[in-house]
Amino acid sequence: MKSVFHGARIFEGDGFSVGDIYVSDGTVVPSFSPDTAASETQLSGLFLFPGFADVHVHLREPGFSYKETIKTGTLAAARGGYTAVCAMPNLDPAPDTAEHLDAQLDIIRRDACIHVLPYGTISMGERGETLSGMEALAPRVVAFSDDGRGVQSDSLMRSAMEKAKSLGKIIAAHCEDNSLLRSGYIHDGAYARAHGHRGICSESEWGQIKRDLALVKETGCAYHVCHVSTKESVALLRQAKREGLDVSCETAPHYLLLDDSMLEEDGRFKMNPPVRDKADREALIEGILDGAIDMVATDHAPHSAAEKARGLEKSLMGVVGLETAFPLLYTYLVKPGILPLARLIELLSAAPRRRFGLGTVLEPGTPADFSVWDLDREYEIDPAEFQSMGRATPFAGWKVCGRNKMTVRGGRIVWEEA
Repeated sequence: MKSVFHGARIFEGDGFSVGDIYVSDGTVVPSFSPDTAASETQLSGLFLFPGFADVHVHLREPGFSYKETIKTGTLAAARGGYTAVCAMPNLDPAPDTAEHLDAQLDIIRRDACIHVLPYGTISMGERGETLSGMEALAPRVVAFSDDGRGVQSDSLMRSAMEKAKSLGKIIAAHCEDNSLLRSGYIHDGAYARAHGHRGICSESEWGQIKRDLALVKETGCAYHVCHVSTKESVALLRQAKREGLDVSCETAPHYLLLDDSMLEEDGRFKMNPPVRDKADREALIEGILDGAIDMVATDHAPHSAAEKARGLEKSLMGVVGLETAFPLLYTYLVKPGILPLARLIELLSAAPRRRFGLGTVLEPGTPADFSVWDLDREYEIDPAEFQSMGRATPFAGWKVCGRNKMTVRGGRIVWEEA
């Protein structure tokens, strides 16, 4: 099958050039001979970006299909411009053995409209007691994580890092020291104190990062920190990189654009880790500018409407983000001149692909994975438009620029705005 996408403004690292994308059997090729029969799509005036990649997404299947399915979650990702996502393992059954992973892979093969790479768990059932079947899982998972739960045992984390090192895999850590949580559920800051909420201290995150970095020095493991939210975490990871450790990290749009002064008494403002204070947000922005933070992931975590309707204290933790990440960051960081557009695309596409071995796209001989945007289109974020089954976003009603018109995965249109 051959196709050509005409006249888009194609992103080329530091700017745009008007051109055509030629696709043969899902792969980019330099051109066609004049007599080649091919389908044609006109993209004049629109902006074309390499397919985004999100290394932290909850697709909820198997086990929790009332929250999200692989079909709805990947459609939401496609609407947001993503052509590859890495699926977190807090599922039922959790992918802690090859047999349990098979159940997830069967659904992915059947229902995913984009590339989905599953994580394997670090521990059996994510219980933090014994290692999962890492050796059997390794050939078919992108990395290992117990996301949603910090590994509390130093010795188990050391063993996991040693095993991951031997298998050539990354440990992607949810860093959270349970002994410091004290039943908290939002940031331990001014808003919590003013409104009588129990807070989660910043040390519950950065303290475990500090422990893990010491273990990385011992083991030489490739290590990635999920959803960084505190200024201390950024400083620790910046220093680790200066020391030459094989470490990387991500943050999420809600940590870059919100602080706890913006909280409302609503479950759509509750996530783990929580939105921190202004100084943390400023440190995260500095981190994405100077490279201390490698990439932006959404931590897309859908729940049912009932689970998010119980206020800050009792709602489940997690917000959705696949369909809003690019327009929010483009509008509130790129357009004001805080973040160069080239750096944003690096954070959303090239960096996660490079670190997690997801492959390059849009170069001759690579997959035709891209999204096409109307960057001048202004609108308000409306959860009723989401393809995700989850509707809980702290950004409902925010005005943004940038509307995805089309996402192409392997030369095939997988999302197109009606």
